[in-house]
Amino acid sequence: MESLTPVSKSELFVALPPEWNDPRLFSALQAEIRASGRKVVVLDDDPTGTQTVHDISVLTQWPVDALRDALADDDDSVFYILTNSRSVPADRAAAMNVEIARNLAHAARQVKRDFVVVSRSDSTLRGHYPVELDALRETLERELGYPFDGHVIVPFFLEGGRFTIGDSHWVQEGERLIPAAQTEYARDATFGYAHSNLREWIEEKTDSRYRADEVVSISLDAIRREGPAGVAEILGAINGYRPIIVNAASDGDMQVFVAGLLRAEANGKRFLFRTAASFVRARGAFTPREMLKPSDLYQKDAKGIGGLVVVGSYIQKSSEQLRALQALDIISSVELNVMRVLYPSMREHEITHAAGELDSAIQAGRTALIFTSRELVTGATRAQSLLIGQSVSGALIEVVRRLAIPPRFVIAKGGITCSDVATRALGVVNARVLGQIAPGVPVWRLGDESRFPGMPYVVFPGNVGARDTLAQVVEELRK
Repeated sequence: MESLTPVSKSELFVALPPEWNDPRLFSALQAEIRASGRKVVVLDDDPTGTQTVHDISVLTQWPVDALRDALADDDDSVFYILTNSRSVPADRAAAMNVEIARNLAHAARQVKRDFVVVSRSDSTLRGHYPVELDALRETLERELGYPFDGHVIVPFFLEGGRFTIGDSHWVQEGERLIPAAQTEYARDATFGYAHSNLREWIEEKTDSRYRADEVVSISLDAIRREGPAGVAEILGAINGYRPIIVNAASDGDMQVFVAGLLRAEANGKRFLFRTAASFVRARGAFTPREMLKPSDLYQKDAKGIGGLVVVGSYIQKSSEQLRALQALDIISSVELNVMRVLYPSMREHEITHAAGELDSAIQAGRTALIFTSRELVTGATRAQSLLIGQSVSGALIEVVRRLAIPPRFVIAKGGITCSDVATRALGVVNARVLGQIAPGVPVWRLGDESRFPGMPYVVFPGNVGARDTLAQVVEELRK
């Protein structure tokens, strides 16, 4: 058992060194990124990773020609590939990463473009680590002909209240910081873990392939007292694909780390990355943008009357947000009973009934809400639990696919739900990230190939927002 206990955020933060102060740092980052010409390719294990970026493309398929076009585009320094790999078993996730890495290498040779790969995952440490990075490393080293010096772990995510301090990862709840291993996320049936200290978490997840004392740490002391030069010096001494954890408590810390990283890369160092969304914002030097308004979202020929909200996430925060949404008088709720969709004799009737109810609500100009019943159904093993989740998600997708009335907007709540609704129900191949409608809540504009071209699609993570955030987003979209 770990010795960490919850702490006051304000008390912990006041004891930290002052942040590195260089008003020219951000503009220097932007200049260095442009000068390098290197494209950042983010493999997103669910679609919520776009929650810190704007004005970039998201691909949901990865043939060589699509990757070639994305790599050749000089307007964007970053693009995303939605893998949704968190929803599949580890062997399928590995195979997916091998295929993408091979196609990326082939596409890069065609356009003569260097690139960096970021494996974007959950800020609360859930996902297929180290399986996905291992697949990327093996394939890219073979295809590109050079070794990686290390792999960098950065779960910091400001908007979600996820901080790495003293090599341990913390999750904000109110005014307190809870060690990540003591939250409900660590009890995930598929991706659970026992350690909040990232050194120990790496040892746990790699079955001791990497011991805790072998992990390199970029400390807040190094970031805040030594700045980019100190970070570059640490990174410059690393080789042999060692794991590296990055402490961060602010976006400024991320910018300092990235500035040091760029110096190390300019000197020939190569790294793979397993990160949350805040790293991508810093690595792409995205300028801040205000929250989106309805005028930013709807095109002049926007269709639809009522909206649609799909809630698959079952964690406590999602359930609280669901109840707050149901309190609005413009909501028509439909519950999809999990036990019924798991029984073949009941599944079809449950899906057909739900689709009909949603169509009626949308046609009447109301916001239709469909959500899974709140009891958590798990299997005897992690693999069985994953299959149950896939079956329930599949039922939600079939309901949305059967809609006859086009909604004015769609909100999907929960990472796997967001991905499945986008790709399987709406047929999205290429979307554009417009920005965020609430902190950590991105909005996509669907491509012409989709079922509802140009429609705003809100990707709402399961573990983001306050109790009223989902309701507030719905009210904003209805203006």
